[in-house]
Amino acid sequence: MKEYQTITEISGPLVYAEVDEAIGYDEIVEIETAQGETLRGQVLESSEDVVAIQVFEGTSGIDRDASVRFLGETMKMPVTEDLLGRVLDGSGRPIDDGPEIVPEERQDIVGAAINPYSREYPEEFIETGVSAIDGMNTLVRGQKLPIFSSSGQPHSELAMQIARQASVPEEEEGGDDEEGSEFAVIFGAMGITQEEANEFMEDFERTGALERSVVFMNLADDPAVERTVTPRMVLTTAEYLAFEKDYHVLVILTDMTNYCEALREIGAAREEVPGRRGYPGYMYTDLAQLYERAGRIKGREGSVTQIPILTMPGDDDTHPIPDLTGYITEGQIYVDPDLNSQGLQPPINVLPSLSRLMDDGIGEGLTRADHADVKDQMFAAYAEGEDLRDLVNIVGREALSELDNKYLDFADAFESEFIDQGFETNRDIDETLSIGWDLLSMLPKDALNRIDEEFIEEHYREDDSERKVVEAAD
Repeated sequence: MKEYQTITEISGPLVYAEVDEAIGYDEIVEIETAQGETLRGQVLESSEDVVAIQVFEGTSGIDRDASVRFLGETMKMPVTEDLLGRVLDGSGRPIDDGPEIVPEERQDIVGAAINPYSREYPEEFIETGVSAIDGMNTLVRGQKLPIFSSSGQPHSELAMQIARQASVPEEEEGGDDEEGSEFAVIFGAMGITQEEANEFMEDFERTGALERSVVFMNLADDPAVERTVTPRMVLTTAEYLAFEKDYHVLVILTDMTNYCEALREIGAAREEVPGRRGYPGYMYTDLAQLYERAGRIKGREGSVTQIPILTMPGDDDTHPIPDLTGYITEGQIYVDPDLNSQGLQPPINVLPSLSRLMDDGIGEGLTRADHADVKDQMFAAYAEGEDLRDLVNIVGREALSELDNKYLDFADAFESEFIDQGFETNRDIDETLSIGWDLLSMLPKDALNRIDEEFIEEHYREDDSERKVVEAAD
């Protein structure tokens, strides 16, 4: 291990040093300042005589007298089952005043893509306890389903609700899950404020969710460069628990916008030619390297499921971050500012939301057979009610037919009874679908043209139809 005192330039989070040997890409570096402080970094670019190093703790205090040591290995995450219940910083060091972590092994944080031949198709239900997700945009094991939000929306509250409520229901008789498969949550926060961090930790501790979770915290005043490492630390831990310890792991990453801003900051420091809106041209590839680490592997009991959360700048879903995320992932959940202003909790707009793998994870086994039909009918009825709301603003309700007025009542009741459940309410799938049938019973039977007659005969509430209409009108 050689030591150099050949720093030639410091630019933002980057340090450039001259070398006389081949230095590997992503190699870990230690920089010792003149004041005796040791900082960690990673090789970002390497040529025959100069390397660019991104410094995780920031370049403050580094000058040309600092010493640079190349450790000859890439960054690794110390992994063990004992990480459950621990709180770590963005680069994987404990910050919860607990004991030192004694790892079972140390794994490269870059990870490896799952061979497509070895992938198991995701088709098993994860219950979040949130009706707008479970009933209308179901999450399945091994899926990557992002939440699209915007500044000022309660996506943090939704993330906490999912983290404490999410579970894999027990397989029904004939299922192929082995007994003892456990559920874990890996929560990665990037660029959040200290206030948000305190809220997250209070909620984790109050509800006991921390016992089955590993929390990584990168705060807003932590170096931006560390944010490029945090999601890789999170996913390496998730892969270890899933594929070596047979856990069903749910990974929640918030906020991916802060991660992408860190990429842009590093790209600017390297004087790279920018892509759309100043973001690096390789951002699609970079995000894909993270998102594609979700999945299941044939012959393994465990799974990695991802819920990345991102705040869309200006609530614009054509912005590069949500746009590229949408290309890579299997759908999206929209947190809607208008529904939030009406006080709905959580303010999820189900109409533009989508779970592309939902149809493979519902209808049999862990969900009721009528799930798919109920979902389709509620989508259609709510969309009809939304369209009629625009028409009412022009012609008034009196000009509408009796059926049209029932669709309007349905849309109001759908928001107030199905969507607006609160951040503390945990509904199982049976309760969610029962509420769905209560709402659909507001409509006449002949309007339920997306539901099998067998299910209508079994679940339609004849006596509830008129009562629901009256309640909605009141």
